[in-house]
Amino acid sequence: MAEDHPLTDDVLIANAPVSFGVFELTEAADGLPGPDEVLEAIASSGYAGVDLGPVGYFGDAETIADNLAKHGLALCGGWVDLHLATGDGFDDDLATLDRALDVFEAAAETAPLPPRPTLADSGGGARRAHPGGGADMPELRLDDSQWRAFAERLDEAVHRCHDRGLEPTFHHHVCTHVEAPAEIEQLLAHSDVDLCLDTGHLALGAGDPVQAVDDWWDRINHLHLKDVHLDVLSEVRGTGGDQHEFWARNAFSDLGEGDVDLDGFLQAVSDRGYRGWIVVEQDHIPGATTDLARLTEAQHRNRAWLSDRGW
Repeated sequence: MAEDHPLTDDVLIANAPVSFGVFELTEAADGLPGPDEVLEAIASSGYAGVDLGPVGYFGDAETIADNLAKHGLALCGGWVDLHLATGDGFDDDLATLDRALDVFEAAAETAPLPPRPTLADSGGGARRAHPGGGADMPELRLDDSQWRAFAERLDEAVHRCHDRGLEPTFHHHVCTHVEAPAEIEQLLAHSDVDLCLDTGHLALGAGDPVQAVDDWWDRINHLHLKDVHLDVLSEVRGTGGDQHEFWARNAFSDLGEGDVDLDGFLQAVSDRGYRGWIVVEQDHIPGATTDLARLTEAQHRNRAWLSDRGW
């Protein structure tokens, strides 16, 4: 990052439970760290905020503010996936969103920057079976009528966020129907929701995060910072592997050790005067290598990598 653009109170750095193995692919896994352990690990690594993780993991609307305050952390955002493409179980999805928004409302009262409800598509079997397929498998993409239905469902979710005084963001994501740049373009054309730009997931969808800043700047209101080894994606696809195999191969690296041009990306958002949360994520699948101390050290390194660049 340019040295004349130091970190300010208008830009805050957060981390997320996914860096410690706690996310939608692993909620039922054995041996996951507890919420206080994750919060302490994130706070001790120098982050100002934390993503919500699975709804209820850090507490409910009555307890979330106190639970975060004990560790000096604020809520920066939180993933809520919805069956936007298929509509299957969408009423249940909205009920989950409402529970999440209860937590967001309570946490927002003491947050230094507004937390972003982070909406996403749930994908489907075909997308999960073909990680990265949105870029080169047109048969996986939605048609015009499906995009219209997708947009109607998304509009309902966005309105629910607005009714609570919260501004949502949309997370493009590998193995969902909004993965490749062309699909992100469709999302932006069919809706008014702004974008959570995720450097790692965009690279996995064959996109360029630096170019994306120029292309979509007016629609970006939240940032997820990831690095990733793209050769893992190529290897998994070459053997017919699916979403879970890709994550289990530890494809997400420490910042600066993967294939994403993070320095170029940070310079681009710095030049544009980004203000908001930057959420560092290093997705981890629990397994034999799971060790809280080791995962905490990785997030210390990621925070130090950003600090060396003025963030």
